[in-house]
Amino acid sequence: MDNLWKEILWRQFGAAIDMLENAMNACPGELWSDRSREPEFWYLVYHTLFWLDFYLSDSAEGFAPPAPFTLDEMDPAGLLPDRVYTKEELQTYLEHGRRKCRAAIAAMTEEKARRRFGFGRVDLCIGELLLYNLRHVQHHAGQLSLILRQTIDSAPRWVVQTKNRPGAG
Repeated sequence: MDNLWKEILWRQFGAAIDMLENAMNACPGELWSDRSREPEFWYLVYHTLFWLDFYLSDSAEGFAPPAPFTLDEMDPAGLLPDRVYTKEELQTYLEHGRRKCRAAIAAMTEEKARRRFGFGRVDLCIGELLLYNLRHVQHHAGQLSLILRQTIDSAPRWVVQTKNRPGAG
């Protein structure tokens, strides 16, 4: 895969991750852990990060999220985790996802981009799965921003491109 396209893809995917992070950081504690809200703010962040991580994996076999997270997100019953994950826990998971995304894009080849990834109703080539994953992250970043705007009348600004450039920390 051409390096220019890898850089473009990272700048936009990284921007979606940045927007998710900005929404996390803007969320006040009482909204973050409000279990009476549907959807729960913290859970939308967790859900987004879990699937970001999963869809960046080479296959469904052998996938395991980092501790303290489990595979419960894949349960068809759709049960929420037993406890609210903290911002700190999810910030660590976000950094894991950011690093994994950057590495996946850097390692992308034409051959890998054409390989299939099938899980449930998702059956795409890896290249298209990257774009699907980017759209999923951005969808929920937008949803979180809307919740913030409706609840605290403030939301993070749009990110044009990530500041987290390849080769940077």
